[in-house]
Amino acid sequence: MEVKLWNDKRERELLESLADLYAIIKATEKLERAYVRDLVSAADYEAECLKLISQFNSLSSSLAGVVTIPRFVQAYRLDCPAALNRLVQSGVPATVELRASTNSSAPAATAASAAAIAQCVQSFITAMDAVKLNMLANDQVRPLLHDLSTSMGKLGTVLPPDFEGKVKVNEWLAKLHKMGAGDELTEQQARQLNFDLDSAYSAFMASLPTAGL
Repeated sequence: MEVKLWNDKRERELLESLADLYAIIKATEKLERAYVRDLVSAADYEAECLKLISQFNSLSSSLAGVVTIPRFVQAYRLDCPAALNRLVQSGVPATVELRASTNSSAPAATAASAAAIAQCVQSFITAMDAVKLNMLANDQVRPLLHDLSTSMGKLGTVLPPDFEGKVKVNEWLAKLHKMGAGDELTEQQARQLNFDLDSAYSAFMASLPTAGL
């Protein structure tokens, strides 16, 4: 007998979001344990942790008013204390907390930089996902790239002025500025934008271990 889990598209999207939230929490728990056991390098841990935190923040914001994290954890009997500490209470990777504790002269600045990095990761992911989902109209793409450019601009102490990601995104913004709101990127332009964003994101994540927050 087939069991129907949803009645309409809205219910289906909600269940998919809840499944994603569950997966993010479980993945974070495994990552935290791997880091504690020295099974993953600090650089790889920080990059993946930032991505998970960004995804968690984005998803939990979209579910605000629908479900709370404590209620979700209780309903699905999640035993993930390390993940909840990282995602809900801390909001930054353990490596960032460590740098803050060893640099008591500027803990506030370190925390602020970590938050800015998390926001930048989220902006990257949002822009890349939009292109992959064929959201190619100017009035869909340009706001996302503008947010990404703004996020990178807040990381002046981390990213140099000539950082390739900044340059590429600003070049795309200049191109889009000349287009009409409803104009869409061609298949070739979309492919190039996806490549540029992916390259910029990789370069951004590679810069974090030596950022010296």
